Amino acid sequence: MSEPSPHSLDDLAPLAAQVLDALKAANKMVATAESCTGGLICGALTEIAGSSAAVDRGFVTYSNEAKAELLGVPSDLILKVGAVSKEVAIAMAEGALQRSNADITVSVTGIAGPGGGSAEKPVGTVHLAIAQKNRTTDHIHCWFADQGRRSIRLATVQTALISILNALS
Repeated sequence: MSEPSPHSLDDLAPLAAQVLDALKAANKMVATAESCTGGLICGALTEIAGSSAAVDRGFVTYSNEAKAELLGVPSDLILKVGAVSKEVAIAMAEGALQRSNADITVSVTGIAGPGGGSAEKPVGTVHLAIAQKNRTTDHIHCWFADQGRRSIRLATVQTALISILNALS
């Protein structure tokens, strides 16, 4: 990614504003379904005045139970492939699309650390998905260098915002 690594949500404000402008220009609403970022994507967007014209809602689904209850992610899917997976990210994005008034959704699930990683899914592993009405859901698998929890979470927010922009263009 050519974007510089963000050090705070303030660093992401210009990108968040760009996303909101693109959503407004397309006359679309967004919803977020967040696990490892705990609402930071929605927070970055709603920090900008006028965001209510393009942000429908944010789902913070940190626990597996929340993913199932709020987004309809099948519990057996989480047991089979793990919460941090392509399949769960897609199910989260599609669930958010079905349970909101949004035209486009972004979901993130990952391992921000410092613990919780494994050889198969090291700290910094993140799965994102972008769902839109009448389109195939896109998936992005990222691995962010383990430079601390904050760094991984901010890099995830940045990638999610860029992914929304790319999906709109």
